[in-house]
Amino acid sequence: MKVLVVDDDVVSRMMLMHMIDSAGNYDVLEAEDGEEAWRQLDAGARPALLFCDLRMPRLSGMELLARVKADERFASLPFVLVSAAADSATMERAIGLGADGYIVKPFDDDKVRGYLSSLAKGGGSPDESPELTMRRLGIDATRLLLYLGGLQRQLAGAGADLERLLGAGQADAARAHLERLAEGCRTLGLPGAAAALETRAALPLPAAGTIRELDAACTAVLRQTDATRRLAPM
Repeated sequence: MKVLVVDDDVVSRMMLMHMIDSAGNYDVLEAEDGEEAWRQLDAGARPALLFCDLRMPRLSGMELLARVKADERFASLPFVLVSAAADSATMERAIGLGADGYIVKPFDDDKVRGYLSSLAKGGGSPDESPELTMRRLGIDATRLLLYLGGLQRQLAGAGADLERLLGAGQADAARAHLERLAEGCRTLGLPGAAAALETRAALPLPAAGTIRELDAACTAVLRQTDATRRLAPM
């Protein structure tokens, strides 16, 4: 599976390429700016996922994003913007243009793996198998079901919790709550749900689509619960 990394900074580009290469069986392509990335796409390169730096000469990440999403050949290509700054206004604009995610440098290996798992087409299930989760955490199916049930209840009540916190002017607490839910999803083998919640937490709150992402995370937890029940002793 091909992944395209676009960054004019060679060190950052090589670091991200190394993370991707170490995460699985990926064919990693590279471009030094948005213009070169566009030439590769237009010439026939068909990556399953694209990581792109925000600020670059000739064609910036935002400009490349707008061009990609406006072209029917590439509109469905998962596109993750990368930046050295957590600029909430820029993040919101990127999401509005159709970005599938936003990563702030320095790179977090878990977040990179989460995007690879959840957004890359043909990359298999975005969820970790219950067997792998149990082995990683050193628990059995009964314990995993207990943890999943607790997370599902937290997600189900998160909309009301966020509304209460925001109504009290506690935006930072609301953002921290979303981040804790994202960490819970990642811990229990749901990197896609974790990445989506982390992206929302980085936007100004209340962020459009937050309830949708919470519902999607609930669905992922319920799906994982069903898969785990088949492994639990009767």
